[in-house]
Amino acid sequence: MDAKISVIVPVYNQEKYLEECIESIINQTYKNLEIILVDDGSTDDSLKICKKYKKIDKRIKIVEKENGGLSTARNAGLAIATGDYIMFCDSDDYYLPKTCELMEKEITSKDADYVIGNYINCTEEGKLWKNPIFDKKLYPNFKVEINDYTKSFYIMSSSVCNKCFRKSFLDEHEFKFVEGLPAEDAIFTTACFVKSTKVYYIKDIIYAYRQRNAGTSISTNNDVEYFRGISKAYYIIYHNFKFNSDNKFYQYFYLKSLFYIMYKFIDSTKLTYEEKEEVLSIMRWFCRLSIELNIQYNADNEFFKIIQSINKKKYKKAIEACQIMAFVRREMSEEDKLKMSKIPLADYHKYIIREVSYEEDCINCW
Repeated sequence: MDAKISVIVPVYNQEKYLEECIESIINQTYKNLEIILVDDGSTDDSLKICKKYKKIDKRIKIVEKENGGLSTARNAGLAIATGDYIMFCDSDDYYLPKTCELMEKEITSKDADYVIGNYINCTEEGKLWKNPIFDKKLYPNFKVEINDYTKSFYIMSSSVCNKCFRKSFLDEHEFKFVEGLPAEDAIFTTACFVKSTKVYYIKDIIYAYRQRNAGTSISTNNDVEYFRGISKAYYIIYHNFKFNSDNKFYQYFYLKSLFYIMYKFIDSTKLTYEEKEEVLSIMRWFCRLSIELNIQYNADNEFFKIIQSINKKKYKKAIEACQIMAFVRREMSEEDKLKMSKIPLADYHKYIIREVSYEEDCINCW
């Protein structure tokens, strides 16, 4: 008999997109599914829609709970999952028709801890974009390795939704989603990554990620509590790598994260001047990791001048530089902003010195 896949769908006020999501799962070519819809205290008709489909498809289970956030909903699904494999789908996205079939075939044939699939963005109306996230010619099927700083690093997206996990692997390490923090996907996937021995990537497109409110940037709404939470999340990820890995992969992950979070800070319009100083104080430990990780600064790069100012507690100077950069970015397109916020893969070597020596626990830098 085919292995069973448990598909966990956290649901919160997604009545507009939920039917498309559920339809994409129940109509999979792979039939041995356990579909767990976790209603996280929805106040719209989401639960009503879940119950409608439960009457149609006996594979569907519904968990009703008070609102607690995405991580609590996923954990509730994990607690009752009985499948051999675990997959996740967010309730405003959807699967491609052969998603489960392709993922089950790969994880079973390779006896993998988990497998990663290609994915594609779609419009708010659900229309697929022209090209997938990962170029199929540049990134064919391959085994993901923790000492591969090119292909493996590039396709290691933090999302759990383009992955299929072996349940016994998750159970063995007691993996759950950290509740109450942002970046819950990144915490979960990096923890899995450093504990895994066999991970594989397939070039097939298996997931459609809906781009809602295109043309707007939610990063401008980040407040002090968001940065306080992301600081804790990054600390957990840092420790996952520090105590479970003897390689340099984290240097790459760190640089990617440093650019990501600093541009979140730069773009935020919700912070007062005093709050900006508070955030830089909160995030200083993370900026100081650049010293511990032997990150080579580019003296002419305005971004790294800001990091150096934060390291030296010159917050006023750092904020002034951020304000100038924010003014420039307000005149840029969303696409150009995104490019600015990412380091091209070919340029990582400019900043990374291979020798890494972990020093004192950086919690002392908080």
